[in-house]
Amino acid sequence: MKIRQNVRHFAAKQALTLPVVGPRVRERLVGLHVDVFGEKAAEGRREEREPRMEAFFDNTFDTYVAALEAGSPEAEAREITHIQANFDFYNHGWTEMMEFPADELGEHYGRYRDFFEAHEITIADPLGEFRRVAVPAAPSTPERLDEPEHPYAEGGFADDVYVETADGEVVVGGQSEPADVDPSDAPGVDDDVSA
Repeated sequence: MKIRQNVRHFAAKQALTLPVVGPRVRERLVGLHVDVFGEKAAEGRREEREPRMEAFFDNTFDTYVAALEAGSPEAEAREITHIQANFDFYNHGWTEMMEFPADELGEHYGRYRDFFEAHEITIADPLGEFRRVAVPAAPSTPERLDEPEHPYAEGGFADDVYVETADGEVVVGGQSEPADVDPSDAPGVDDDVSA
């Protein structure tokens, strides 16, 4: 999968585990993800999907921290959570929101099979054991699975994590964490900071 990575991602990584600041950063990041993916929802579907996305994304931050604790680099830990979201989008027929084509689901699962199996994550059950917050149901559009449309998906990146840097360069595996990361640069630490 191709994702972006900049200093704010590393700041968020540090801030998420801090007392007081961590919950604020988590809340802000959940809101940012709901906004980004909500904009990709089919016309008239965003509002009915947002409660599920909010709870689902909240749970994936537990996955993110667990992946980091298991030794995953920041880009891989974040990619794992995006793969979880894409599994859920697929399961609901929300193919227009997917970041990679449906025919790459198995490849993405396979790359992180050990982590996913250790935490009971499957394509059919994308949260596995990460269910701190109850996730409400949302209407599905299974008919979209017959001929899936993926206007926001980028195929061909299923063999590794590909990171687009701030200057537009695409690197395999992600960047090294800068030595001078300040957790206060994370979204949500300063409520006046924009996404």
